[in-house]
Amino acid sequence: MKNKIEQLKKTNELYISLISEIEKVLVGQKDILRNLLISLFSGGHSFLIGVPGLAKTLMVQTIAEVMDLDFKRIQFTPDLMPSDITGTEVIEENMTTGKRNFRFIKGPVFGNIILADEINRTPPKTQAALLEAMQEHQVTSTGKTYLLDDPFFVLATQNPIEQEGTYPLPEAQLDRFMFQLNVDYPSFGEEKDIIHLTTVSKIEKLKKVISKEEILSIRNFIREIPVSDHLIEYAVNIVKETRPQTSSNADVKKYIKWGAGPRASQYLIIGAKTKAALDGKPTPEIDDINFAAKNVLRHRIILNFVAETEDISVDDIVNELINKNNLQR
Repeated sequence: MKNKIEQLKKTNELYISLISEIEKVLVGQKDILRNLLISLFSGGHSFLIGVPGLAKTLMVQTIAEVMDLDFKRIQFTPDLMPSDITGTEVIEENMTTGKRNFRFIKGPVFGNIILADEINRTPPKTQAALLEAMQEHQVTSTGKTYLLDDPFFVLATQNPIEQEGTYPLPEAQLDRFMFQLNVDYPSFGEEKDIIHLTTVSKIEKLKKVISKEEILSIRNFIREIPVSDHLIEYAVNIVKETRPQTSSNADVKKYIKWGAGPRASQYLIIGAKTKAALDGKPTPEIDDINFAAKNVLRHRIILNFVAETEDISVDDIVNELINKNNLQR
């Protein structure tokens, strides 16, 4: 028991140190940063949607730097091939014997933090190259399996403005992401601070705050955190209520075509456990489930035409479900 208390304290201290170090070069976006770290320590992946210039790339580069992780960036374009992501087999000749052998050259997916920049600019066939890597943490090429290094974290970005020449992500691909995070513009004060920080010659030197071994240790510790049956029932009920076939909510039946699957319930629980651990709490509470709910559900719920015509968003419906569940507690 004493070891678990010490691990909880250490987890909270490392999290506070991470935030403090990252904020030396990153202004604002505190909720996005917090959710990215929750996703990473949960062993999940995140999908960022926001217009250019909101420091999405800087954020992930900074996270990789302070966590001493190998960062790889893949610029998704219409002509990108699956082998450009996973790697390819090449013929190699032995100069001594004259024999030729195939050798696998690893692609950029072999890293710790992968930035899939503007992922919707490449066709579904190439998008699918990430599926095995994200789910199984491995790559298969010509019948051979190559394991990826842990920790492995994919951060995909999408520009919501430019839609010409883009390909919508299949639901199976979206479901691999733990969170969808919508990045908004900075406030007036934050934008002033950004200008002050980025228009001078001084570059802040960041220090390594945490090692790979400590990240994996925290992940394992989070998995061991106990969760009450009541909390699990609460999470499952929220997800169940997003499905028109089983929901008791009139708006869900009216506006939703397809609801979230069981993976959403899993991510609600692991996200709540991670948030609790980073905050120094020994076990998660319902507020921790509510904190993760919109980020987990917004890309797993498919609205129908009626919702589009009435300008109803997934966040509106999730807020209503949370408020209704809280009233019934």
